[in-house]
Amino acid sequence: MREQTLSGDTVDLLKDCDSGCRMATESMEQLLQYVTNPDLNHIIMKYNEDHIQIGDEIHRYLNSGGEKSEEPGVMALAFAKVQSGMKMTFNGDSHQAAAILTDGCNMGIKSLNESKNKYGAADEKSVGMCDKLIRLEKNMCNDLQAFL
Repeated sequence: MREQTLSGDTVDLLKDCDSGCRMATESMEQLLQYVTNPDLNHIIMKYNEDHIQIGDEIHRYLNSGGEKSEEPGVMALAFAKVQSGMKMTFNGDSHQAAAILTDGCNMGIKSLNESKNKYGAADEKSVGMCDKLIRLEKNMCNDLQAFL
């Protein structure tokens, strides 16, 4: 398969989307160990799989342009893991897990929209992937409301 050339804005937007997907899956997988409510567990597993699928789509597009995805910042991952772990250790109920995930979704929506605006010259396909990820985050927020 012949590599295509991706613009700088396209690559940067895709990398931000990829990083967001990775942060989300990391958080969901960490919280699953604390969640005992089967309905919430099902929601988390469903959205985790959806994030993985979008992440795979992003990786394929980056790879088609000869680009590699990057790991999210080690400090950001470590901070999120410690913060979530402490919150769940002291008050590890479904409400707390839903609150942590809702906050994460809202941060994701905000940063994805910022990236989309910042990288305005990104191609239509990458903007579509970003929009798909934003919709996923909004849907997850809606589905988590019953547990807040």
